[in-house]
Amino acid sequence: MIEVEHLSKTYGSTPAIQDLTFSVAPGEILGFLGPNGAGKTTTMRILAGYLPASSGTARIAGYDVHEDSMAVRRRIGYLPENPPLYPEMTVEEFLKFVAGIKGVRRRDRTTKVNSAIERCNLLEKRHVLIRKLSKGFRQRVGIAQAIVHDPPVIILDEPTVGLDPRQIIEVRQLIKSLASDHTIILSTHILPEVSMTCSRVTIINKGQVVATNTPDNLMAQLTGGSGYEIEVDGEPLALQKMLTVLPGVSVVELVPAKDLPENRCLIRVITQPGAEPGRDIASLIIKAGLGLYEMRRTFASLEDVFLKLTLEDKAVQSLNGEGF
Repeated sequence: MIEVEHLSKTYGSTPAIQDLTFSVAPGEILGFLGPNGAGKTTTMRILAGYLPASSGTARIAGYDVHEDSMAVRRRIGYLPENPPLYPEMTVEEFLKFVAGIKGVRRRDRTTKVNSAIERCNLLEKRHVLIRKLSKGFRQRVGIAQAIVHDPPVIILDEPTVGLDPRQIIEVRQLIKSLASDHTIILSTHILPEVSMTCSRVTIINKGQVVATNTPDNLMAQLTGGSGYEIEVDGEPLALQKMLTVLPGVSVVELVPAKDLPENRCLIRVITQPGAEPGRDIASLIIKAGLGLYEMRRTFASLEDVFLKLTLEDKAVQSLNGEGF
């Protein structure tokens, strides 16, 4: 549904994005993840036809964003970081106005507006002036204007920025509900946004794609999967040496912990992908006569992936999912 190939944008001599290539399948929610200044908004604006690219191509629903700009705009709904609202209008007036601009036939406008209001849970606010709405409801109105003409593709740029925790949860649920009928690309720098909303993630850093895959696959491939944290009594260096030789163990490291009782230490064991050495670890510690006070599973987080990739200068090509 969305195909981006070798897309670049340069402002003067400064590259904003460089050689971006990624795609979004029909019905998918793609999280476009990166730190501030990575080039997310520039990419969203190019896809929406707001900015021209310096080089490369982008296609939406089979239409080239540059050569078939109007055809693309009829097939997308775009929510910029700051929703384009008219505060002196009511919610319903504004959505009818937007529906007209976006080419919805007059006889269909009431139906389309009512559908957008209902889907965005704005029924109680339809006759309220936009300037009187909270930020969370304004964001809902912004999403409603993006879907009022029922486009196949929705482009959302930082849709939950500035919202409180409850509003964030509500907007996430709304976005997930739209995926059954729309293809969605969602740009954000908020990590929970991706793991709780998106089926796949593209990570961008310094204007370049550094990884594309599902969140689970990224975490497994980059960090080696899961592991264990073990609180035990004993000499740390001897414990590290003893545990390192076990099959399935990749890394054994001491975790600084000031609040532990004397003679206890906290050991982190990172396992190899697919390995489950927990039973052997516990057995080895008990056979050595050491006190095992706690042993818990740990799992890699998207934050681990994000920090590693965005702190490195080169793209990690091995993390790109096959077939995407």
